[in-house]
This record gives sequence, structure tokens and C-alpha cells, in this order.
Amino acid sequence: MTTLTLQQANAIIAGALAQSAKSGYLPMGVVVIDDSGNVKAAQREDGASMFRLDVATGKAWGAVGMGVSSRVLAQRAKDNPNFFTTLSATSQGKFLPQPGAVLILDAHGKIMGAAGASGGTGDEDEAICMAGVQAAGFKAG
Repeated sequence: MTTLTLQQANAIIAGALAQSAKSGYLPMGVVVIDDSGNVKAAQREDGASMFRLDVATGKAWGAVGMGVSSRVLAQRAKDNPNFFTTLSATSQGKFLPQPGAVLILDAHGKIMGAAGASGGTGDEDEAICMAGVQAAGFKAG
């Protein structure tokens, strides 16, 4: 079984933060979690608010837990708010269905984990996560 390594997680974060800088986004927090929902690596840029890592983790945790990007979860939450409110309570608040996290998929489509970001708009957060995942040689889902 292949697992996400610390080196790969750090490469994802480096790629995400490089894309953020290139795009001129506000300071970001980026988190990579493994397929069990455990934080593998996290970085908060200078100037990013104290909540950035918590928000990024919640987005990534939800993506891994439900097996889809946080953008998909955000849409599902709009369509079924009671379920997602209950799911957030059941997960002790770890679950955050907001755009800004993508799955990390290996070449065979297996979920390796997720990358989540916070600091910009949901679209900006998602874009840097996708860039980081791809820069590290994985597919973003």
C-alpha cells in the first residue's frame, strides 16, 4: 500500500504557496492530510490570520471523509443543510464544507489524502491546492 509521505506533503505545500505568490494572493495557510484524516504537513505564511490552518484542515478533512472536493461538499450542503449541520456536529466541528480543498489522487485514482487552503476566496484556495497537488506529481480530485 502506498501512503503519502512527508516529503510529498511538503512538496504539495511548496507548490501551493508558489502558485499563491505567483497569483498575488493574500497570505495563506495550507494543510495536507493523509487518507485517514491526520495532518501530514501544515504551513501558515507570515501575515496569515490565526484561523487559516484550522479552516484549511476542516476543508481537507471533509474532502477525505466524504471522498470528494470541498467544492462538491459546499454544493451538497446548500442542497441538504440539515444533514451537513448534523455532520459537522457529529465530527466535533472538524468538517467544513467550503470550497478550498481537493483530493490527492495517485495514478490509479486512489485517494492519498487532501490538500486544503485558507486565506483567499474559495476559488483561490482551491486553485493553489490543485497547483500544489499537480506540482508534486499527483492528480487533484
